[in-house]
Amino acid sequence: MFLAYYDESGDDGYPATSTDLFVLACIYMRHDRWRANFERVQDLRRTLAKSHGFRFDWELHTRELLLDKDPYRSMRFQPSQRMELVTAFCRVLATLEARVITVVINKRNIVKPDYNVLDTALTYSVQRVHNDLQADSGHFLVITDEGRVAKMRSTVRRLQKINYVPASGGGESYRQDLKNLIEDPLPKNSQDSYFIQLADMVAAIVSLWCVSWQKAGAIPNRMNYLPLEQPRLWLDMLKPVLNLQASPRNPYGVVCYPKQAVSP
Repeated sequence: MFLAYYDESGDDGYPATSTDLFVLACIYMRHDRWRANFERVQDLRRTLAKSHGFRFDWELHTRELLLDKDPYRSMRFQPSQRMELVTAFCRVLATLEARVITVVINKRNIVKPDYNVLDTALTYSVQRVHNDLQADSGHFLVITDEGRVAKMRSTVRRLQKINYVPASGGGESYRQDLKNLIEDPLPKNSQDSYFIQLADMVAAIVSLWCVSWQKAGAIPNRMNYLPLEQPRLWLDMLKPVLNLQASPRNPYGVVCYPKQAVSP
């Protein structure tokens, strides 16, 4: 069985929204690889506690860390140290026996007022996890932060009953119910899950990369110390675990919807 951990960057509201992008990241792994992956991340956190003063019990919130917000602000991390911390977590994630799929919803391209951002992002993500594991007959379980479990539950239940997949090349969609997806999404406090925190990191990095790539939004002023190419460098570092087949035309396998704006 596989464990699929989810977290996001941005809000899933539409048309009322505070962000142009909603990014949903998933880190999934075989259950028998969980312990080894957990111990690698745990070892890194011990190292960072000694080398950078990044407290072992702190939850990793990548965006807040880069913005120098609480609780990290009390440590007076220099910009270079904040970048080093994120780089260290990227390096360890790249060594895990796991895979990553990220879905981006660019709200600037939405034209339907009833567009369900979270439902759409989760649908595309779960479909791709399912397709990746189908050859291995791998069943998987969704684990996510407690805040969005109720919304995600309705999506998962629908996909388990009936699921239509768009055919490649613009043909008619076909039915492919997700029989390998088991149970409802299970809640877990992100503070107690290294892997939800790493999914948060991936979502934050992809969001920053999309700011320049899709011209969606702007990097906050308190993040202006980041070199323009830094998000790309982090994603290059993560390539060993990125599922590039999730979106073959994208250099990092990032799935982006809607494809383009239909109206001016």
